[in-house]
Amino acid sequence: MSAPSSPLPRVLALGPPRLTAGFDEAARLDRRAHLAVHGSVPRWSEDELVRLAEAVALRGRGGAGFPFARKLRAVGRAAHRRGVRPVVVVNGCEGEPACRKDEVLIERAPHLVLDGALLAAEALGARTLVVGVTRPGTEASAREALAERGLSERRGRAVRARVVRLPERMVSGESSALLRAIAGGPALPPGRRERSAEQGLGGLPTLLSNTETFAQLALAARLGPDRYATAGTPDEPGTVLLTVSGAVPQTCVVEAPGGVALPYVLDLCRAVPAPQGVLVGGYHGGWLDAPTAAAAHLSRASLVACGASLGAGAVLPLPGDTCPLGETVRVAHWLAAESAGQCGPCRLGLPSLAGALAAVVAGGGRGALEVVREAAGAVRGRGACGHPDGAARFVLSALAAFTDDLAAHVLGSGCGRPTTGLLPLPGAAGRAPDGGRAERLAVDWTLCEGHGLCEGLLPELVRIGGDGYPVLADAGVPGHLRERARRAVRRCPALALRLDRDRDRDQDR
Repeated sequence: MSAPSSPLPRVLALGPPRLTAGFDEAARLDRRAHLAVHGSVPRWSEDELVRLAEAVALRGRGGAGFPFARKLRAVGRAAHRRGVRPVVVVNGCEGEPACRKDEVLIERAPHLVLDGALLAAEALGARTLVVGVTRPGTEASAREALAERGLSERRGRAVRARVVRLPERMVSGESSALLRAIAGGPALPPGRRERSAEQGLGGLPTLLSNTETFAQLALAARLGPDRYATAGTPDEPGTVLLTVSGAVPQTCVVEAPGGVALPYVLDLCRAVPAPQGVLVGGYHGGWLDAPTAAAAHLSRASLVACGASLGAGAVLPLPGDTCPLGETVRVAHWLAAESAGQCGPCRLGLPSLAGALAAVVAGGGRGALEVVREAAGAVRGRGACGHPDGAARFVLSALAAFTDDLAAHVLGSGCGRPTTGLLPLPGAAGRAPDGGRAERLAVDWTLCEGHGLCEGLLPELVRIGGDGYPVLADAGVPGHLRERARRAVRRCPALALRLDRDRDRDQDR
């Protein structure tokens, strides 16, 4: 058994482990260890697999929560109608720094994921399997697992399988961006909405689902509906993987029964007592205020009643010594910089949204608050993918959850607390390709004349404030914007804009 190629979060289990079984004995379950822990997976026909997914109420675990049985049935019907073989794609692309569960699964239990994917492929008659990843450790583990099974791209195999590495960006995990990258294009949404079940990879019906979803399918196939339902709730049986970060001593990946109380999970991870709020669902999710979080359960029904969703399973408690709106501003700037930059709602709308919220925190008053609401309304439902919707949901939830802080910033001189930068924004936002220090934009105010050319060249990171001078995003320069940032520096008429190495912030990562 080989060790993981990169440091991974601590793994905890509430109750008997299922997805994480064997983790207490091995850093990575190779093929032999996997079979010793889980045993062989039985064969299921297409109809049987659909009924199984329905019986265990299996939903996608990548964020959208779409019923897996419906997706499986749609792919099968499309393939039968057209007389073609479908494709199976595992989405292991976690571009969000608050999500680590899929990384843990692929690096430590890759064969459980492959079991589910190959089970679906056999049932559907698929002959092509692709695993999409964004991190070097997941790529290495997935390739090793395919080799252990004797799977490759060579002709003559029952299933031709390969691993595709995508840039570690927020939009890489969007389904159409993943399919586009697998086909050899850029890892960006194509700007049109298509159903992958009908027209996916190579125009073929494609079953595309999240890493954990396929692992859960493999477990359900081994256990059967009744044993699978011994954990969780009647409506949401089984377990769920959570990534808990923020105000905790260390990031944890927790396997918990569906419907577990949120405070119980936070206590297990030794989160700060009485957090002022909890972000559920990650940076496309929503904030829960303290009373709501204290009563919430990690089930679909409970979180919907709270106006939130579990999303990709990220849970981030926030301590009371940091400004929650300031923390939201940092992430909003990062979300703007992580956009595909292909449509107005992303390239222009998200920077405006982040800038407007920053103006609220800086004391912009009621006018700035109205601009935030207008900017959020301008991007929702208008993007080429779901990124603008998720960013707007995240920002608006902060306004609803932290009303006292909002009033202090809008009506007074602020909440009086600094922004400590607790929410994780690692090297994905500004890490140099060679592993060097992050780069950030800076302005020499003794030279700046307010020409505004920088905003036109780099709206994701620069906006012109009310005084006519640039306001820079509190985010590093991500790799896909680095060349445009350098162009903006070169074209500054007053030579006031520059790129600095972010030494102090880098030491904090």
